[in-house]
Amino acid sequence: MKKIIISAIIFSLVGIGCTEKQQDQSIHQINNKKMEKKDKQQIEKLLMVYKESLNTSDVSKAVNCYTKDGVFMPTGVPTASGKNIKGAYEFVFSQIQLNIEFYIEEIVIENNLAYALTTSKGTTLIHATNETVPEENRELFVFEKENNEWKIARYMFNKMK
Repeated sequence: MKKIIISAIIFSLVGIGCTEKQQDQSIHQINNKKMEKKDKQQIEKLLMVYKESLNTSDVSKAVNCYTKDGVFMPTGVPTASGKNIKGAYEFVFSQIQLNIEFYIEEIVIENNLAYALTTSKGTTLIHATNETVPEENRELFVFEKENNEWKIARYMFNKMK
């Protein structure tokens, strides 16, 4: 009889241990989902700040969206990285004035790295000719957490048509 009671107690304790482990895993998953939601919101906000910098030709605001070693890969212009990003945006904004909207297709987060696929649509005023033309691109953003804040680590876009 003692053996049966001891066996029952052991099985109960093992069951409680498993239940606690399952509860810990569930709590961990809930916390991860909350953090992922918060991270996605921060990335969405960063994308809106970046869009605003493009639409206002604000070089400082655009550069502040990047990590220290960020890379900007625009169509038809050499790749710029780190401190050279400022000069690239100064050049771009001297040539054109954008009026675009971003549409976020996907954001994927893995630890301190994330990527977003977006499209943008609007118009571009070409300063040299004073002509306004349609603007439509697809973009790939790679983000990195720098000092606990999401920043653009890599950005590349190309024309959809």
